[in-house]
Amino acid sequence: MKPVKMAISSLTHAHVRKYYATLHENRKLEWVAVSCNDPDQIDFFKTFGYDIPIYPTLEEMLIAHPEIEGVVIASSNEKHLEEVRTCCKYKKNILSMKIPSFDSAEYEEMIRLTKEADVICQVELELHYNPTVKRLLQMIEEKKAGEVVSFNATNITLSPVWAFPWQGIPERSYGKKVPLREGDPRFRGGALSDHPHIFDLIRWATHSEFRYVYAEVAGNIRDIPEEDVLFVTGEMTNGVKFVLDPSWSRTEEHIKRPAVGWEVFPKRMEVNFTVVGTDGVIQCDAFGPNVYFCGGPNNRYTIQYTYFDEWIGMMDEFSENIRLHRQPKINLEWHKKTVDAMNACYESIATGKPVYLNGGK
Repeated sequence: MKPVKMAISSLTHAHVRKYYATLHENRKLEWVAVSCNDPDQIDFFKTFGYDIPIYPTLEEMLIAHPEIEGVVIASSNEKHLEEVRTCCKYKKNILSMKIPSFDSAEYEEMIRLTKEADVICQVELELHYNPTVKRLLQMIEEKKAGEVVSFNATNITLSPVWAFPWQGIPERSYGKKVPLREGDPRFRGGALSDHPHIFDLIRWATHSEFRYVYAEVAGNIRDIPEEDVLFVTGEMTNGVKFVLDPSWSRTEEHIKRPAVGWEVFPKRMEVNFTVVGTDGVIQCDAFGPNVYFCGGPNNRYTIQYTYFDEWIGMMDEFSENIRLHRQPKINLEWHKKTVDAMNACYESIATGKPVYLNGGK
């Protein structure tokens, strides 16, 4: 299978740096170009030493390189619809950063555009390709703990706001300014908007949809205009109960380049699952394999991650989807129900009540 010719649109999203080595080293891919108009991001990109041409806009890049087959959309959330339109105009396949859009009308427009252009559109939810999580999902399918009764998941990370300021701007992360609730000075678009993974994985693991969600938000531990700590409980349509924690509940250094020593307290990612079944319990630590040490850069107990790079598996699937012209497992239509549930969590925070979905109640 000949390599898929790839490009990156924008260098804004926190995950974009994960793609550099994968696009450069994966023999199934050929990295052709990058588009970006942010001088700071361009300067930072150049420090990696990749000999990749940079264009000021996505459209200019696609015109200059008609051979491009797939585009990683790595812009801030409010730019996704505009970039999907451009990719569809030039019939380019898309890998969209999380979240494609929190606006239902925009999301439906993306679905329509990609269908009419007959392009592949995969949503970046890399946790599916984590080997520990894949094993968890396999064990659930094999009913190693019997029928699933409850699902407890954490997606706790450091906040990317200091290195990627757009994540702390509601208009850019959520798409518009929507108050969290009456009398609260904060807005939607914080930790919840950064952590769709566990909402997605419970649907995947249970083959079910959300019946209702109930969410509560705590006071912030950071000086940002959005929520950073929250908690979600609820039930799936098949009766599985759940507790989800999609918080930014670790404090961190306010630095522009996340690296070892960024975390104040190890570890920077706590993605853990406890699945209770009729015959037993399965526990999973998605980022368990690590090296802990004392030392630089801040002379304290810190951590070096040693886990498998999920982006390798995700990009392998994306390249195969393009070559076989098949829609991915995590496509726009499937993922929209995850986004609907996340918006329902924001509605629950605003009203103080459970919110029912998918014919629940």
